[in-house]
Amino acid sequence: MNKHELTYLKEKIEQLKNDGVYRELPVNYGPCDNVINLNGHEVVNLSSNNYLGLANHPRVKQAAIDAVQKYGAGAGAVRTIVGNYDLIEQLEDLLAEFKHEDAVMCFQSGLNCNIGVIQAIVDRGDLIISDELNHASIIDGVRLSKADKAIFKHSDMNDLRRVLEEKRHNYKNVLIITDGVFSMDGDLAKLPDIVALAEEFDAMTYVDDAHGSGVLGESGRGSVDHFGLHGRVDFIIGTLSKAIGVVGGYVASKKETKTWLSHRARPLLFSTALPPAATAAAIESVKMLMESDEYTTKLWDNATYFKEKLGTLGFDTGHSETPITPVIIGNEAKTMAFSKALLEAGVYVSGIVFPTVPKGTGRLRVMISASHTKDNLDFAIAQFERVGKELNII
Repeated sequence: MNKHELTYLKEKIEQLKNDGVYRELPVNYGPCDNVINLNGHEVVNLSSNNYLGLANHPRVKQAAIDAVQKYGAGAGAVRTIVGNYDLIEQLEDLLAEFKHEDAVMCFQSGLNCNIGVIQAIVDRGDLIISDELNHASIIDGVRLSKADKAIFKHSDMNDLRRVLEEKRHNYKNVLIITDGVFSMDGDLAKLPDIVALAEEFDAMTYVDDAHGSGVLGESGRGSVDHFGLHGRVDFIIGTLSKAIGVVGGYVASKKETKTWLSHRARPLLFSTALPPAATAAAIESVKMLMESDEYTTKLWDNATYFKEKLGTLGFDTGHSETPITPVIIGNEAKTMAFSKALLEAGVYVSGIVFPTVPKGTGRLRVMISASHTKDNLDFAIAQFERVGKELNII
């Protein structure tokens, strides 16, 4: 056998095909918007994280263009050498003001932020307590740390209390980690209860607010603002690649956190800084949110409208509390068949199956945007109804 043929990977790919979950990467031939040219066909886009429609906004694009003209295409180095150009400092100061927090440190992505921050703020002799449904980037960050780990049942405050009662006294520092918004079901973390338990047991809190940033709170300030918990959450992770419409991640915390991360966060030390175009574009997006709540208001209007229509048709949309709308099918193969049929009908919404979600809980994850028109949504709803009936889903 020729090992260079990578036969074992071919066999794994064949198994994906046999299981009905094989897919090829779609190609978008234009900007991420409410309607896109996907694989050469115009479709209503219900599968992007572009919550506020800012990824293709003229102001955001112009800011990126202007930055390239002044700073060039790339940062040219890590931030600890010469990659810390002034725009990054401006973005961090603006985000700190926007989030009502002491200081912000920006990373190249949300994943880089989680794997960089978690391993830097806890050490051997500490304990991380993590919600069982936390995002994969949190899981990776936890694995990279030297701290011990414990899991509590999803949003189960009795189970979190149990873990704290059993383990808190054995550790110097304890860090409770949760998503602010859980991306597969669209439900909110019970942040007030988590913070109260953390304070009772002298633990720190860490909230990954990737899907809450730009969506919840005043003008999209996030889940901490939504629950009125400013000053009581120790580490708040945000993203620049979803509602902000660009790319990158950040942690909002104390000035001491920022200083420490500049010495110990490995993605900052060993990977080139955010490019100027992305940094300038993110600055413009944040300024737009600080100027007006029109984008978040439109987002929620669209999301409420779409959820109500799907619910009336009889689709199972789970327990979502946010614009993330899961349409739960169950069977993996049927989920992917539903997604494929909708695409052929002019609606792109990706199927989510195992291992991203547990087996038997396959769903189409609908991502509503402020950029969608009522005509877009009505068209999509009509196709959901027609295809859903053809596949005996409703």
